Amino acid sequence: MMRLIAFLPTIVSLLIGCSTGGAPQLVSVASPGISVDMKYFSGDNLVGEPLDGYRANKCLLAGEAAAALQQVATDLRVLGVGLVVFDCYRPQSAVNHFVRWASTAEDHSTKERFYPREEKAQLFARGYIAQRSGHSRGATVDLGLYDLASGNLLDMGTPFDFMDERSATEYPLESSAAYRNRMLLRDAMRARGFVNYPQEWWHFTYKPEPWPDQYFDVPVE
Repeated sequence: MMRLIAFLPTIVSLLIGCSTGGAPQLVSVASPGISVDMKYFSGDNLVGEPLDGYRANKCLLAGEAAAALQQVATDLRVLGVGLVVFDCYRPQSAVNHFVRWASTAEDHSTKERFYPREEKAQLFARGYIAQRSGHSRGATVDLGLYDLASGNLLDMGTPFDFMDERSATEYPLESSAAYRNRMLLRDAMRARGFVNYPQEWWHFTYKPEPWPDQYFDVPVE
């Protein structure tokens, strides 16, 4: 299991510009109990390389969503559990990078890890990839759980971004422990105003969204 070691001390406000209708007030989420492992900043992701628009390992969210996420971390701390975030605000340029990748021929470099039972040419039709993402509105976060004492990720049944029916939140997993972990994450997030996308155990959107009709394209830095 991956070992998580770095914890950052506070939530730092960061005003950033926007190319589509004003400047969203986003904050950088960095706090005890929340570990940041932005998968699209690294090459550890579906595409197999860093995505356009990610210039730092930072989780940016709308202020309301960031504050609610901190409350979730506080709630879970008494259980000895922390949050690990895999993606937060996603620039439209990164979404465009996804689209370009999905339109190229299959090279099998990430298929086994991320979509072993799907065909790359069908990822659009199957709803796994789209021209726009709710992440670009600043109130959606992808995340999992880890043990605060050891730093180890908790078993969630599938990896993050695993494109398969087994990633559905309520899929009847063979592992009862993994299923309980999914329910723990869902219930903790729900208690603080986040709504789960039922096809992905890791995907949550804070409601009401501050900018429900806007898609931003400023870099994560």
